[in-house]
Amino acid sequence: MDIKQHKNLLRKQMRDLKRSISFEQREGASVAALAKVEAHPRFKQATVVLLYHSLPDEVNTHEFVSKWSRSKQVLLPVVKDDELELYRYAGDESLVVGSFGIWEPVGESFKEWEKIEFALIPGMAFDREKHRLGRGKGYYDRLLPHLKAYKVGLCFQFQLLPSVPCESFDCLVDEVLTD
Repeated sequence: MDIKQHKNLLRKQMRDLKRSISFEQREGASVAALAKVEAHPRFKQATVVLLYHSLPDEVNTHEFVSKWSRSKQVLLPVVKDDELELYRYAGDESLVVGSFGIWEPVGESFKEWEKIEFALIPGMAFDREKHRLGRGKGYYDRLLPHLKAYKVGLCFQFQLLPSVPCESFDCLVDEVLTD
């Protein structure tokens, strides 16, 4: 099996595992994982943070984004062609359904990437060496090299594996947090 096949098989396994978890289990695990983010010293100190508006099978960040936008400048990614652009979150009323069914902010893109101090990164799986397996489109692999922020992968405990297949263009995170 080549590396692309291995990645695709692992993505399918993760999708199947996610489907096997009840809504209540996902919500409880989401609360636990996000409590670790809130307690993280780098998150506490940051004033400009990159978060993400979660898909239904991810750690649920919706209330977290809203809560922290009251005391931090929160940025969310927006899919534009083959890239992720970053936009300021200005409340749920400023969100529209964008690519892949993800709620995305509208307005002006944020270009001062050097000001971002903390970035929360989703993934299909992570490993203990801080490798990340995304959904296969490469959006975060193209974005992450531009960020000087402290990058934290966020996932459910079952998504943290002994190893994930990686290629030269796959970007590492600085740390992985789970429930």
